[in-house]
Amino acid sequence: MEKEVFQGLKKVFAQNIEAALVTICSVLGSTPRKPGVKMLVYADGTTVGTIGGGCGEAEARREALNVLTSRSTKIHTLNMTADIAQEEGMVCGGVMGLLIEYLGPQSPAEQIQFYQDYLNAIEKQDFPLLMTVLEAPEKQLIGKKLFLSNTGEAVGDLGQDELNRAGLVYARSAIKYSKPVLINLDSEFTSINGSGSKAAYRMLIEPPSSTVELLILGAGHIALPLATMAKILGYEITVVDDRPSFANSVRFNMADRVLCNDFAAVLDSLTITPETYVVIVTRGHRYDKVCLKKVITQQAAYVGMIGSRRRVNALKSELEKEGIPKEFLQKLYSPIGLNIGAETPEEIAVCILAELIKVQNRV
Repeated sequence: MEKEVFQGLKKVFAQNIEAALVTICSVLGSTPRKPGVKMLVYADGTTVGTIGGGCGEAEARREALNVLTSRSTKIHTLNMTADIAQEEGMVCGGVMGLLIEYLGPQSPAEQIQFYQDYLNAIEKQDFPLLMTVLEAPEKQLIGKKLFLSNTGEAVGDLGQDELNRAGLVYARSAIKYSKPVLINLDSEFTSINGSGSKAAYRMLIEPPSSTVELLILGAGHIALPLATMAKILGYEITVVDDRPSFANSVRFNMADRVLCNDFAAVLDSLTITPETYVVIVTRGHRYDKVCLKKVITQQAAYVGMIGSRRRVNALKSELEKEGIPKEFLQKLYSPIGLNIGAETPEEIAVCILAELIKVQNRV
């Protein structure tokens, strides 16, 4: 969830005002934003956040105002066909499914309490995975929600015990959810592939943020093209190194944060979440070891380290002797990146990003 929408939701409940929450729940074709992106529409028509602007967003705003009038949740299909989009100067021509929810004083008490608990879990960095029913034979289930925090606490209700169990199975799996995912279930609550008409139930599983973090440990020759390309792909980038001539905002002007300090000290100060992808490309074995030891037992979505198999295996053996459990070390991606015969720093950056995308999409 983007920060401005998070703050807007806090305002809704703190001030007891009305708003409609618009969430992109599915996309088909070329669309300006992706599933999980949200926009708040207040009763006076003002908005917080964006689902892409232009004619599509204007239609979504109109539907949100209708929801504020009816005070009932709905699914709306936003068809941004090319001929309509071109009139507004847009280049998108796809279809977006929108979940539009009424929030305010007339909401059921349990819904208000649920959102307050959810926002508190985000604020406490409990990484709550949010599950929302988008489709069900029982229409009253649409919009029902449940979240699971990394503390193990489950809050909310999807409306059926079987649906709650199915949702929690996904949330408790070993998969690191770094972006929203659509789950399709048949009438027996068994997972089915694809998003075809056979699905009796559809759920959206959302991590608390739509931003994926890339933590680059080492600011050398590979880090520079890696950060440049990753920024184009929408990653939030942090670069860490202890050398001022390498780790500076002039050299890494595309990065969101450049931290120049001892690796161990910086890693002790950072919060690594299931939305964090860690790439270790330091200048030597000693620094690799410090970084790997600090991050490998944390809940990162991905930890990859550059180096030959022989050197990496030797380092893993050292850390195992120092008490790092083998099951954590087995999570390390190394040699890093997909094998495409990369040689130059730029090519290596491409192969690393390809592996990040593969892990993120769970291919």
